[in-house]
Amino acid sequence: MNRFQFFAKASLATLILATGSAVFAGTANDVLPEIKAIAAKPEVIAAVKAQNGKGLTLDAIKAMDSKWIAASGGLPEGKAMMESPVSKALLAAEKAKPYFTETILTDNQGANVAISSMTSDYWQGDEPKFVKAWADGKGDDYIARAKKDESSGAVVSQVSVPVMEGGKAIGTLTIGVNLQALP
Repeated sequence: MNRFQFFAKASLATLILATGSAVFAGTANDVLPEIKAIAAKPEVIAAVKAQNGKGLTLDAIKAMDSKWIAASGGLPEGKAMMESPVSKALLAAEKAKPYFTETILTDNQGANVAISSMTSDYWQGDEPKFVKAWADGKGDDYIARAKKDESSGAVVSQVSVPVMEGGKAIGTLTIGVNLQALP
């Protein structure tokens, strides 16, 4: 990358952070078809259905969430989740796109089903990325406001879509998108 390209990208990132996500909305919208295609994969739908079939109560999910947070990613359940076939498939899809940064698949209550990397919490059900994409079971697309990732310096937006079956949402898929890495 030459100096002009570097400064152009840096200026764009500064503009985005100063004005909000509207500047990136069109760009983030460009990846929606890719993310929806991942959410529609049979193995993704099957994993969400299997988790939903466990009949976990919200109290049980919140108890696991508390353990998950306290363990800071050290729970055997989290490590096992990352080793699941669907987590590995999501990680492969993420690695195939240089602009994908993190992938979280949730059930119908916002509990993690599959993750590409360790999350800070187990329950996403109280966060906009789940609430907006779940849309009371109707399903909707949601593009979060772009934020600068302090660890990487990248400008990232979380793009969430419902996992659908029979015209109804059964879970959600959230993928972090590095907006500066989009083609």
